[in-house]
Amino acid sequence: MRPAGLRPAWLAGGVLAVLVALIAGLAFGSVALPPAGVALELLDQIPGVRLRSGLSDREVAILLELRLPRVVLGLLVGGMLALAGAAYQGVFRNPLADPHLLGVAAGAGLGVTAVIAFRSTAGDATAELPIGVPMAAFAGALIAVALTWLLGAAGGRDRSPATLILAGVAVSSFLAACQTYVLQRHVDTLREVYSWLLGRLSTAGWHDVLLVLPYAAVTGAIVLSQRRELDVLTVGDEEATGLGLHPQRSRYLLIIAASLGTAAAVSVSGLIGFVGIIVPHTMRLLAGPSYRSILPLSVLFGGAFLALADLLARTAGGQAEIPIGVVTAFFGAPFFIVVLRTSRTAAP
Repeated sequence: MRPAGLRPAWLAGGVLAVLVALIAGLAFGSVALPPAGVALELLDQIPGVRLRSGLSDREVAILLELRLPRVVLGLLVGGMLALAGAAYQGVFRNPLADPHLLGVAAGAGLGVTAVIAFRSTAGDATAELPIGVPMAAFAGALIAVALTWLLGAAGGRDRSPATLILAGVAVSSFLAACQTYVLQRHVDTLREVYSWLLGRLSTAGWHDVLLVLPYAAVTGAIVLSQRRELDVLTVGDEEATGLGLHPQRSRYLLIIAASLGTAAAVSVSGLIGFVGIIVPHTMRLLAGPSYRSILPLSVLFGGAFLALADLLARTAGGQAEIPIGVVTAFFGAPFFIVVLRTSRTAAP
């Protein structure tokens, strides 16, 4: 039997994956930089360390002002989406659970669509919305979670996992219909909205990173503190109650924390799918079924996965950048089919 705790070898592998994704994301692009010089320049930013990277002033500016914020944002968003996916899969005891399960994606999409359409109507379609768009996505995502939460209790006081899943599907369909209606009334915003919906990590500076960082810290602290409770929830509510756990309280806390992290990630990155399915399920297959391993490894490998996917999106299309949601879907759709077939084969 595999040990329940996190193996040091897997932890070291996750840290190594993050470092590889960080160096690769900083070194490669329209202007190639030497990986060794990139590593030395990063070390030179540590107070008290003085190293010569050999990079010119222009290359240092590209590294620190353009690429580093984007790669760090990718690590944060990927880690949060993967962590939320692992939490949802544990709460609902379903390997196909996704961070967008409770209507978060549909709510965020509606919020951004409404802001862009309103801005266009006001005659300021070219102005940037560094705060408006993320806040609208965040508000829409939280409203969607609240609607799902209320609808889940409409038929009774017990919000079971199955009831919440069905409520999330209903809320997602309703909000998607509202978004379609807004788009039809403001067809001039179609290109801008769909660019956001396909996902992107384009950032100029550290604003988005600083915006999402507090939510990432809160989400990570809450979900990681519940990793043992998630292991207990896998045996069922009756057994968990017998072991001294409050299943509903733990489940609600995890759902709220995971939804908060997903909303924050979506607000700055757009709708990036499949990260919350691919990474946690892969960690479960490789490192074992214990959430004491799955959760921290999902943060590390999820961040590395999205940072590398963003690198591919920036470089594979030549001068035209590919939406990162297209890249993750390219890898995620076949993986989803494999997981679905495996689940059906294993079912009695």
